[in-house]
Amino acid sequence: MSINHRKSLLSHSSAIMESIDSLTIAERSLPPDIIPEGDSCSLGPISEDTSFHLIDGKEYLKITSAEQFIKLLKCEKSDRVKVVSIFGNTGDGKSFTLNHTFFEGRTVFQTSCKQDSCTLGVWAAFDPLHSVICLDTEGLLGATNHENQRTRLLLKVLAVSDIVIYRTRSNRLHRDLYTFLGSASRAYTLHFQSALQRAGQRVEFGGSASALGPAVIIFHETQHTDTLPSNNSESAEDILRRQFVQMKLEIEAFSSLRYIGTKTISPPTCFSELRKAIVLELKNTTVRSARQPQVVYHTLKVLNDKFSGEIENSASVLFPDQYFTCPIKCLSCEQRCEMSMGHLTENLDHSCSSRCKYQHQYENCTYICKTCHTNGQEVIVIPKLTSSSESSWFGLAKFAWSGYVIECPNCGEIYRSRQFWYGNKNPEDSAVRTEIKHVWPGSKMALVASQNAAQKVLDGVTYISEAVANVGSPPTRLISSWVADQIAPKYWRPNHEIKHCHACRTVFAVNASKHHCRSCGEGFCENCSSKTTAVPDRGWHSPVRVCDACFKQVSANSNLDVLDDIDDTEVRVRKYGEVVVNTISTVASVLEYPRDLIKSSARPTYWVPDHEVSHCCCCEVVFGPQEMLHHCRDCGRGVCAKCSPGRRPVLRRGWDNPVRVCDQCLKQD
Repeated sequence: MSINHRKSLLSHSSAIMESIDSLTIAERSLPPDIIPEGDSCSLGPISEDTSFHLIDGKEYLKITSAEQFIKLLKCEKSDRVKVVSIFGNTGDGKSFTLNHTFFEGRTVFQTSCKQDSCTLGVWAAFDPLHSVICLDTEGLLGATNHENQRTRLLLKVLAVSDIVIYRTRSNRLHRDLYTFLGSASRAYTLHFQSALQRAGQRVEFGGSASALGPAVIIFHETQHTDTLPSNNSESAEDILRRQFVQMKLEIEAFSSLRYIGTKTISPPTCFSELRKAIVLELKNTTVRSARQPQVVYHTLKVLNDKFSGEIENSASVLFPDQYFTCPIKCLSCEQRCEMSMGHLTENLDHSCSSRCKYQHQYENCTYICKTCHTNGQEVIVIPKLTSSSESSWFGLAKFAWSGYVIECPNCGEIYRSRQFWYGNKNPEDSAVRTEIKHVWPGSKMALVASQNAAQKVLDGVTYISEAVANVGSPPTRLISSWVADQIAPKYWRPNHEIKHCHACRTVFAVNASKHHCRSCGEGFCENCSSKTTAVPDRGWHSPVRVCDACFKQVSANSNLDVLDDIDDTEVRVRKYGEVVVNTISTVASVLEYPRDLIKSSARPTYWVPDHEVSHCCCCEVVFGPQEMLHHCRDCGRGVCAKCSPGRRPVLRRGWDNPVRVCDQCLKQD
């Protein structure tokens, strides 16, 4: 550009250079943002200096060389320029803002009152007054099939800019402003910063990577609401930064953040404050220095070539499936259930179309009968040590000879692991096909590794022993009570006269234990005679069982009067009898440990170990001497007798005959 031409432009804009306040007066005569429909939809007078298409909507750079770029800008190669770009939603007047901020309202960038956007891609023009390359961009939220590609193009323009204007005309700042700037800052730090540094070295453009961040000016125009307040305690920029932090968005990539707010009750829009902020930022060279136009072109070309190619344009879904589908995830593969929420109330099981993965702790591998599968049926079969038609003892002996068995309810016995002396095939090769199932929390599935033959044998022995004990218990109890009365002291009440506890009046059951107080001789229950102390007046010189009332009396007064003459021989006989009983009880307790070891070894893998069970899974009662521990054959948890009266087969666990099941599992069925 010649010096004479520059001087003519400066003289033409002398009104602008004299005072910025005079610009405010001049712009009030400009046409409004929206005009009535007429022959032309362009806003402002037609200018000979028009913008040119720099990058189209498909990210193709339409300028082939730096010389062509400089020629279309109508500037000199030696000029030092800065780049100002504008962003915002479609229809917010970005082109109109550039025309009135840099070109006195002349239509350098095309505007339109039609619904279709007139700015596709990136358009460029040169402002010789301020030595600024203005870049007008395609609006956000516009109807397009290439939204992701458009966003990538905008980020490349932002990276090459020195000043970024975000134009919005919303009465309140929308989330898309914060999202765009926060995402742009993150992308600039992760991807564009290093690329710009390498591009600067190639085109001999100095400056550190930290000095390459653009300055951001948010130009907010409202009509019915106030703009962000600014006072001594908190500025509008502080409010914006706090909002970015609350939304967990970063803006560290930008060298500065400035907010310009204006309330336009009636047109035209006042751009004076925006123009002041831009002029001050253009004069600031502490962060960004002016560059030659060919440097700008080469930098933009490097970024456009590097970040290009096909990009997936997935349509954004306003109501994703996660809002309405079941939130339960598979324990094995962590895939989400694809059924709608509340499907369990409709008796519909969890479902997922993706394939699951096998994990040993869940044992989520099932066997499907191959013959039934060929016939169009999916029948789950389970390997068992014994056949359902064989008794426990005979089946266990047959297992030692022929191995485990797989039975199908339709086909019968389909596999024996040791059916032949040699050449036995695996079940997957001949009889079954494997399938990995999803493991849903609280669901039940047939397990391959659920072997319970040993527990069946123990259950049979326990059943026989309990039956014999129940049949022989009444006469045995009568004989033991008669023998106890024969060796009891005279002051003891006979067992056949004791019907209830002398203290709490609890009626004794047939098999309930009756305890005698060594002091008063009355019959008590376990809870009312838990104290021990010496009763020398009765001949008991070592601590023995007494009731609670006598324990208090003996503790208060150790010199009680002797009620009757005590025969030492009778007391001595009772003492000897207790020694014999205690010895037998000690031997019985020693035998409990091998029995518990056998039970632990025979326990199925899905059973909760006895030492890990402290209370009933249904009623929360604590297990102890008076509350026996049982296992539910379905879920494997510990349960008391009152909460497991039901009996039914549990085929998925290998129990073909009715077995103990807790109330919760019965309700689920």
